[in-house]
Amino acid sequence: MSIFSTCKFVPHTIFLQPKASLKTPNESLATVHCTKVVRNVNLEKLRHNYLFPEIEARELEHMKKYPNANIIRLGIGDTTEPIPDIITSNMAEYARALSTRKGYKGYGAEQGNKALRKAIAESFYKDLGVKDSEVFVSDGSQCDISRLQLLLGSSVSVAVQDPNFPAYMDSSVIIGQAGDFLDETLKYKNIEYMTCGPENNFFPDLSTTSRTDIIFFCSPNNPTGHAASREQLTQLVEFARKNGSIIVYDSAYSVYITDGSPKSIYEIPGSRECAIEISSFSKIAGFTGVRLGWTVVPDELYYANKVPVINDFDRIVCTCFNGASSIAQAGGLACLSPDGFKAVMSVVDYYKENAKILVETFTSLGLVVYGGVNAPYVWVHFPGSRSWDMFSEILKKTHVITMPGSGFGPGGEGYIRVTAFGQRENILEASKRLKSVYL
Repeated sequence: MSIFSTCKFVPHTIFLQPKASLKTPNESLATVHCTKVVRNVNLEKLRHNYLFPEIEARELEHMKKYPNANIIRLGIGDTTEPIPDIITSNMAEYARALSTRKGYKGYGAEQGNKALRKAIAESFYKDLGVKDSEVFVSDGSQCDISRLQLLLGSSVSVAVQDPNFPAYMDSSVIIGQAGDFLDETLKYKNIEYMTCGPENNFFPDLSTTSRTDIIFFCSPNNPTGHAASREQLTQLVEFARKNGSIIVYDSAYSVYITDGSPKSIYEIPGSRECAIEISSFSKIAGFTGVRLGWTVVPDELYYANKVPVINDFDRIVCTCFNGASSIAQAGGLACLSPDGFKAVMSVVDYYKENAKILVETFTSLGLVVYGGVNAPYVWVHFPGSRSWDMFSEILKKTHVITMPGSGFGPGGEGYIRVTAFGQRENILEASKRLKSVYL
């Protein structure tokens, strides 16, 4: 007897733009062989493709219509400038040493190279009480979000900023925290959406926010570019401590802060008892392809039953992860040397200048613009317009790819996000095209 059953393939109707690797409606009548394994019901609750592959799919469609167009990509926040030589040469030297008996190393500690953990603690958390033993090196903060979800489990309640980085929401759906999607509100039933817009200075009204177990909070925020003030983060920490909640604080863009806003949640008194911090080398050092990040879990953070959270996270890491690439970690150490950090910050300054150009461009068009000061993202408001419509219009008229704000949650409707990660000539050309069309 065959282990396969025969079934009709019925495509899921929620895909905004099917990718080539996915079954499409044209195959809806095709007969395929199916196993008897039931699909994860939580995956069926996802409402669309993950946002960034969706943008790529629409770009491909545009390229088919306009094969000779010079497309400028200011949508997905991928770095474009070369990694400084002081860092890559260190990685290359480490890699070459692997071909020698003296230099070869196999598995490393799952928690990360001890020297790198110490360098992270000293470089980003000096005088904040973070110990190297509380730093867990990883292959990027987005991977750590999923590991934290595995740590927390499906029974916890979750709050997210609205708008928010899609990984918080989608991972909550996949793990089983979100509940059903409500078409009338465009929200998941069991998620607490904390509206963060210009009307409340991009910080939620905590007096009307329901208590949840977990609070995902990103500052500087992706996509709005807003960096929470010390007063705002103090309110957040007090709110979490009062309610016995854990904050998962994403500080991936902290090096872009220029106005004195806190760069770490641990600058706030009491935060070590209620917050986990995740961060990344991706936007600091251009490691989007190299892959290196970290998570800080303080010793003082406990579950309701007085078990230290760090113990369980260590077990998750040891069970699910063999440690970040040793070559990538060698690069991370080079980044945090005095000369290496100076070099990567010069690239950060380059992106900051790009952001200034973009802010000036959209402001000159008479639009209200947020962000672009403490983050490499510019958040542009198009009153009365839908985000996907503006995305399509700008792409069609200027061949510039942006990011629709509604892709980051219902609170992003009417906005687009524009990234400052780009080569200067492309930023200037995009500015020229936008002004020629909309001025």
